[in-house]
Amino acid sequence: MRELKILAVVVVFTLITYWGVEPFAHSQMHPHVEPADYEFKDVDGLNGLQGNATNGAALVQANCTACHSIEKEGFPPVMDDATSAASYGVVPPDLSTAGKIYNADYLAAFIKDPAKASKVEHKFKDGRIHPMPGYSWMKPQEIADMVAYLQSIAPEKMSNKEVFVDACQRCHGIKYGDMKGGTMAAKTPNENIKAYMGKLPPDLSQYIRSRGESYLHTFVNDPQKHLEGTAMPRVGLTQDAEQQVIDYMEQVGDSKKAEREALGPKFLIYLVILAIFAWLWKAKIWRELH
Repeated sequence: MRELKILAVVVVFTLITYWGVEPFAHSQMHPHVEPADYEFKDVDGLNGLQGNATNGAALVQANCTACHSIEKEGFPPVMDDATSAASYGVVPPDLSTAGKIYNADYLAAFIKDPAKASKVEHKFKDGRIHPMPGYSWMKPQEIADMVAYLQSIAPEKMSNKEVFVDACQRCHGIKYGDMKGGTMAAKTPNENIKAYMGKLPPDLSQYIRSRGESYLHTFVNDPQKHLEGTAMPRVGLTQDAEQQVIDYMEQVGDSKKAEREALGPKFLIYLVILAIFAWLWKAKIWRELH
């Protein structure tokens, strides 16, 4: 009977720690943030306008290809990555997949005012100018046409790695590589991206384990929710594209997750069986002593 009382005390204190102390500690170290907004309701987006891809093609080619490549449409990079980074601070993205991985309303808002849409206006003060000029002087329909064109040339399917490369590799690298051993360096050289961002962006090889999936979803969707004043821009990925980025980070940094989770129930069953045998052994010993 005394052992059962001791067990009850241990269980009670364990439950108090699990449901009382631990959640409180977590709330202090990880304050609550609002869920990710994949509709980008706070941006000045398309406002219901339907774009014309044919008109958008002419507008994009006239206004964007001086800085951006569109490899799929036969517009190669104007400069190599190092020269582009030295000129703009960061390598401009190729636009071949922009219509696939970025939310349409965010894309329209970014074309109008890049710093505002990406929530980095605090970086561009005292004469500092965002490397991409805003096109708010354009008619809303023209911007809708440009978005429609980018969507029309975007691929129907992309691998997780392809989405990661287009969404993240301009600033972030993967030092330890995926299951096939491939590593990737950030397209923007360290000295340029450090000057542009204020510090060197982290390598993302192990971020899935150090931050966790839930944190990454809200952070990628809107970094300011977690780190107010951070230089990390709001990327504007669709929910599907963001999930592909995080799936790739998991593939790289936590490739044994499925195997580990499958082992959990088996280990718990082992502990239950061990506890039963331990109890029976203890009962046998005490019977002999009494």
